[in-house]
Amino acid sequence: MADPQQVLCAHFDRYLALDEAERRALMERSRVRRLKKRGFILQEGEVCRCYTYVVEGCLRMYEIDAKGVEHNLQFAQENEWIVDIGSFHAEKPSSLFIEALEPSTVVCIEHGDLLRLYTEHPKFDRNFRVIIEDLFVELQQRLLRRNASSAEQRYAHFVQHHPGLAARVPNVHVASYLGVTPEFLSRLRAKTSKRG
Repeated sequence: MADPQQVLCAHFDRYLALDEAERRALMERSRVRRLKKRGFILQEGEVCRCYTYVVEGCLRMYEIDAKGVEHNLQFAQENEWIVDIGSFHAEKPSSLFIEALEPSTVVCIEHGDLLRLYTEHPKFDRNFRVIIEDLFVELQQRLLRRNASSAEQRYAHFVQHHPGLAARVPNVHVASYLGVTPEFLSRLRAKTSKRG
């Protein structure tokens, strides 16, 4: 596997290419973590300390309600970011969990390091603004689909826009993300495969 921090540099290059000083700063202000399956980046009650970029593997962010039911908010696979942005920016305890669904390699940028990158190398401020805007647009569209689309339409969109993810993520987690029961999702998948 390529050096994880180099993979992150290449990711930023797709927005505004980094110069050598910016690459060095990013290497100094980020750290590589390797997670086992079911390893946590964040648990409820902790402060989310870092933006996490997935180099290899798959993570999920979820909440557990008062009845003990898990609600999946986000999945992140290769070349995607995951963060509890509210906890990160306010530096307050989170109600969320971020967990590896499979062995994963990630690069983390902690709060103070990110602020220094913004100050010392303004290109990171612009790059992260685009990244955050993209995630916000995706969240808005997901909320609209949740309110105005059928479960079948939500599943079709999930499969179309996250190819391969449905095969990597257990049925129960996909169902939670889509707002349906695992049994309903199994019937939906069977129905969809008969058509295909």
